[in-house]
Amino acid sequence: MTRPPTVATTGRWRAWAELLRVSALASVPGDALAGAAAAGARPGRGTLWAIGASLCLYEAGMALNDWADREEDAAERPHRPLPSGRITPAAALAASAALTATGLGLASRAGRPALTVATALATTVWAYDLGLKHTPAGPATMATARALDLLLGATATTHPQPRPTHPQPRPTHPQHRPTHPQHRAFRALPAAALLGAHTYAVTAVSRHETHGGSTRTPLAALAVTLTVAGTLSTRTPPSPPPGPPAPRPHPALPFPNPGPHSARSHPGRPHSGRPHLSRSHPGRPHLGSLLALAYARTPATLLLHAALNPSAALTERAVGGGIRATIPLQAALAARAGATGTALGLLGLVPLARALARKVSPT
Repeated sequence: MTRPPTVATTGRWRAWAELLRVSALASVPGDALAGAAAAGARPGRGTLWAIGASLCLYEAGMALNDWADREEDAAERPHRPLPSGRITPAAALAASAALTATGLGLASRAGRPALTVATALATTVWAYDLGLKHTPAGPATMATARALDLLLGATATTHPQPRPTHPQPRPTHPQHRPTHPQHRAFRALPAAALLGAHTYAVTAVSRHETHGGSTRTPLAALAVTLTVAGTLSTRTPPSPPPGPPAPRPHPALPFPNPGPHSARSHPGRPHSGRPHLSRSHPGRPHLGSLLALAYARTPATLLLHAALNPSAALTERAVGGGIRATIPLQAALAARAGATGTALGLLGLVPLARALARKVSPT
């Protein structure tokens, strides 16, 4: 017969949940999934290793953040786990170091390129928490960390597979040369830049969540949000898969030879002389545009309220909305790359993020 948890045990778990900001964890897996989609690869085992590494490094940054700000929080936020004495500073620092080592170990399972990106990500996180957070370079550093997290998913997913036993002859024509898997990760750079821009805006607003008083920063963050949403709404065709080019039609014919289902196979059907075109609906909004609208809608109202009434409470709500908006942003990035299933799957994390935010503050 199991014993019910005591009050002390429940309070200890809640203290660690507050320290690690578990309500913001739902915004982490989408980085790796959006990175895989932007690189033009399907999620696989390497993507799972990248998600595990991202979760560990994210939590390491949260614990290290409170350890570095323990004296400041003692004066401004005495209810937090470290100032209140519910967690010791030594335990928070040890947890951060252990989570960092675990994250790097998980990234190494995805290959050396993924470990390289994860090492750069861990270095950026520690540099932000220990020195750059309160400098003008703070928002840019946090934006770099989030962009690297997306690139970690792209790199881990596109890691080259073991080479075949019998080597294949290398094609000589440049159009027939397959794209190297490591080079495919560079396709995720535009998506990483958009995610980094959003993170920069949210981090800039978060600097005023304790005292408030800023009108210009929420308005600038709103402008960034609308710009990112407008960029995502621009429909771009997905990159063609690497491989040989399609065969060209015979020079004597204006179009390729008709196939077995053409008018020659059906004498009663007139042949129009035009190639078959797939149906398209240019007037119908595609999924990427809808998700971009959902992304902009999440923080826009909160940012506007924080700009009109720059109080600490409204500014903190705007920061929380910006964190939750990361999920529809990741979904929009995946949809823009053609990964509809990944985009719809990420939307399932939105209710989870809202439910957790009611129990533990994400800021």
